[in-house]
Amino acid sequence: MKKAILITTIIAGSLDISAAFIQSYFMYNVMPSGVLQFISSGILGSAAYSGGFGIIALGLLVHYLIALSCTACFFWLYPKWRIFNLSIWLNSVLIALITWVVTSQIIVPLSRIKHRNFDVHKAFIALTILVICIGIPIAYFAKKYYEQKDQ
Repeated sequence: MKKAILITTIIAGSLDISAAFIQSYFMYNVMPSGVLQFISSGILGSAAYSGGFGIIALGLLVHYLIALSCTACFFWLYPKWRIFNLSIWLNSVLIALITWVVTSQIIVPLSRIKHRNFDVHKAFIALTILVICIGIPIAYFAKKYYEQKDQ
């Protein structure tokens, strides 16, 4: 299972960070390094914006650790809750919603990132990205893993 979780994390995490880079560039003219500095600022505060490669690497590490947490939790819960056997699409939305709530309503407020007001439009974009980039890969590969395991 560790290998399946790791591969799924790499796929989902890479899709998600790529979407974050694209969205940030086209919506805010922010380069990928700025996205990773923003992630690092959750730990380091505003000092992250004056850092170089180490700060960028920290942002990438934190991003993949969050993706790993989402993946591992779903893989762990999948065989325990029968509802997950119903639909990859439903699972994708559930994974995205839980990821968004945990990230935006728990992790970010507890971090050193400056408070931002809730914006429905931005939340919708974030949830859409999470469904596509995090939810679908995790739901698909968990289902595939457990189907192969049962054979």
